[in-house]
Amino acid sequence: MAKLTKSAKEIRGRHQLTVRVKTSKYRDKSSNRWLERQLNDPYVAESKRLGYRSRAAFKLIQLDEKFHFLGKGKTIVDLGCAPGGWTQVAVERNKGTGQVVGIDILETEPIKGATLIQQDFTEPEAADKLKELLNGEADIVMSDMAANTTGHQQTDHLRTIGLVEIAYEFAKEVLAPNGIFIAKVFKGGAEGALLADVKKNFAKVSHAKPDASRQGSPEEYLVAIGFKKDNRE
Repeated sequence: MAKLTKSAKEIRGRHQLTVRVKTSKYRDKSSNRWLERQLNDPYVAESKRLGYRSRAAFKLIQLDEKFHFLGKGKTIVDLGCAPGGWTQVAVERNKGTGQVVGIDILETEPIKGATLIQQDFTEPEAADKLKELLNGEADIVMSDMAANTTGHQQTDHLRTIGLVEIAYEFAKEVLAPNGIFIAKVFKGGAEGALLADVKKNFAKVSHAKPDASRQGSPEEYLVAIGFKKDNRE
């Protein structure tokens, strides 16, 4: 098991009770399991306590605890930002400076300190809209996008990698020198050709699974640090 980050240790230590959900004629077994999982998930409880819109906020927090990329004055693009958990964390860490721009196919309620647009990022004009909003080059391009799951792991992996490739091409266009690219991938990591290109264009490339990712989830994150701008094609 990977070494726990500071937030993971604190959250696990704070939530140790187990809630059992009684069966109900109004819920099937899968709904009952989902409800029980939600009630016993320490990250769901913490996100509500701290005002985050989703438990996914802690995935970004824990990635930052491991790789130390967020901070004051950053220009950040959040791809697949709804419902806004990652955007909230990015704005907090910017401490009233920098710029955070987000996009999602779903509507995202406004977040003070961020500019959010509703559009499918895979549409050709979406990238241009984001570029128009940016005040120069980006320090971080981060993507929590994932294709709708089919239940077939290989298919879900390939569909999500397709989104990663689109996000990566965008990142190469907008990142400043030494910039950072972060993207959700499924178990197995980035595909060979994609990973090879990422390694060519970044100084350090890692895969990480934060504690806030559900134990049974195949997701992990590609973290590429130190963009070599002169190498981009």
